[in-house]
Amino acid sequence: MTHLDVEIRRLREDMKEMMTLTLGQMNKIQKAFLTLDKDLAREIVFYERRINSLELKIDRDCENILALLNPVAIDLRFVLACMKINSSLERIADNAEGLANYIYEIRNPFSSELIKNIGLIEMFDVAEKMLTDVCRSFETENSSLAHSVFKQDEKLNELNRHAALVTEEFIKANLEHTHESLFVLSAVRKLERVGDIAKNIAEEIIFYIEAKVLKHKKD
Repeated sequence: MTHLDVEIRRLREDMKEMMTLTLGQMNKIQKAFLTLDKDLAREIVFYERRINSLELKIDRDCENILALLNPVAIDLRFVLACMKINSSLERIADNAEGLANYIYEIRNPFSSELIKNIGLIEMFDVAEKMLTDVCRSFETENSSLAHSVFKQDEKLNELNRHAALVTEEFIKANLEHTHESLFVLSAVRKLERVGDIAKNIAEEIIFYIEAKVLKHKKD
């Protein structure tokens, strides 16, 4: 096994850890946000530090591999993809932390009617499924699974588009719930962004495995 092989193997293991940590944040934030669980929110904020630290380590390792070991072909694509996926995972974790921080500001429980009408639980589930699928795609080198993420993102976008109108109508009829309702709408926006980032990760995985660039291509 060459020095490059060893470093690629280590990088792959670190990427798997980064994915596991980020998935854990998304798993926890749904329960924490919907139940306003401050203890779970604190746990999410705490683990964000670990994710930030690991992101920096992976960046340094990628830079060292590129500068010192001259990878080519699929190894080069793998390292380049890891650099972008690493950054994207950290951004997803940032969104989870942002939702966790909202929990400290919300004064009253959410309206179950608004949560249902917006489809917030479905949005959480779809966003988490997209992240799960791209992580599994990376680990198994299954580009078909990465391709499947694009369709899921369409569902998130659809839910996001009607969320503002639903929230506006709800607030007009329930002015006393304005404060927490605006946080629900902000959560919708963050989940839509998580979907976009997961789709970007899927594109990088396809680039790595299939040597195809999908970025900015129209459907």
